[in-house]
Amino acid sequence: MSSIIFMALYRPKPGKENELKEISKGHTSTLREEGLITNRELLTLQAEDGTIIEIAEWKSSEAIEKAHHSVKVMSVWNKISSVAELTNLSSLAEAQVPFPNFKPINS
Repeated sequence: MSSIIFMALYRPKPGKENELKEISKGHTSTLREEGLITNRELLTLQAEDGTIIEIAEWKSSEAIEKAHHSVKVMSVWNKISSVAELTNLSSLAEAQVPFPNFKPINS
């Protein structure tokens, strides 16, 4: 099975940026504890509009399916959804130009 790189984009609701950053810190550890992502270093970035971008590597397509059935993962995803809008790359101003730049965030 080959691994799969994913990008998750979370646009914080007004006044929820710091809360989102805190929740996202636990996201990686939860995915690792559940054996769903590789040990490749996770990239956490921030767009100009405050959107948090996580780039990580699923271990397999089966891991993606397992994540959707994990109580621990779903708990983190529900917390993220309570403070942020799930969005896509094309919604970012940076995605409208070649070679977009983002601010790194230390997780």
